[in-house]
Amino acid sequence: MIDYFMGEDGLENVYAWSIPVHTTVILAEMIYSHISEAKLYDRKDVATSVCLALMNFGLDFVMKVFAMGVMFFFYNHKLFSWDFTVWYWLICFVITDFAYYILHYVDHHSRAFWAVHITHHNSEYFNLTTGFRSPVLQPLYRYLYFSPLAFLGFNPWHIMVVYAIGQVYGTWVHTQTVKKMGILEYILVTPSHHRVHHGCNIKYLDRNMGMCLIIWDKIFGTFEKEDPNTPVKYGIYPKMPDNKPDTVLFYEWRKIWKDIKQPNLKFSDRINYIFNSPGWRHDGDGKTVRQYQKEHSERQAKKQKKLA
Repeated sequence: MIDYFMGEDGLENVYAWSIPVHTTVILAEMIYSHISEAKLYDRKDVATSVCLALMNFGLDFVMKVFAMGVMFFFYNHKLFSWDFTVWYWLICFVITDFAYYILHYVDHHSRAFWAVHITHHNSEYFNLTTGFRSPVLQPLYRYLYFSPLAFLGFNPWHIMVVYAIGQVYGTWVHTQTVKKMGILEYILVTPSHHRVHHGCNIKYLDRNMGMCLIIWDKIFGTFEKEDPNTPVKYGIYPKMPDNKPDTVLFYEWRKIWKDIKQPNLKFSDRINYIFNSPGWRHDGDGKTVRQYQKEHSERQAKKQKKLA
């Protein structure tokens, strides 16, 4: 079984295996949505998700040779050699998942990378096709987060196979039809955890960054449990003017360009508008997610004090 997923063919095998599974599960959720009148899907929204996924796939294909070349450069200068045992694959899975957590964290906390990642978050719907609403430009830099793993002695093909398997699982957690998963809530990223991640409620912003394992969020303080008293509101705030692929793709980049073109800005301020946290402004008028959440926590504390 392990041999089936080794090497370049292994990566193709993961995708070949996942396509019919994804198709079946998505159709099942669509049928459920129609019968139950849950209104989980919108045709235009699905079309935008498919368009973004195809653009991401195209860029990923173009970048494949270069990205793997960089990773194999590090692998050829690796620090350690490993036997391809079960432990090798388990460790590869865990550290690849951690590398993704770091990638995802940066995507939310640095504006240029948020401009890439925002395409995955702007939808006001949350269904299995949202998992395909890819950050189109991410293949330009994603391999840099996995290159240190190759330097530690993990074969780049194996890293990408494990990552691809994680992506398959990560697609399945984009659903409202699964409520809780029992004891797995303490170990894995579940649909409940990921619904929180896609919420634009202040308490849910920048939470639950993991792809497969929720332990990283609990270790580094980015975990937030789904609160039945705070229904998840999906999308971003403020809303985009429309849901067309070009609007979704360039929305935040246009805002960045407008900010850095302001007259009489210091060079450091222009850099901050590109790489500092979303919401940062040189004049102090903006608010980052952390500032919003701090104010929200203070308001909640005051309410609790009054009730007491």
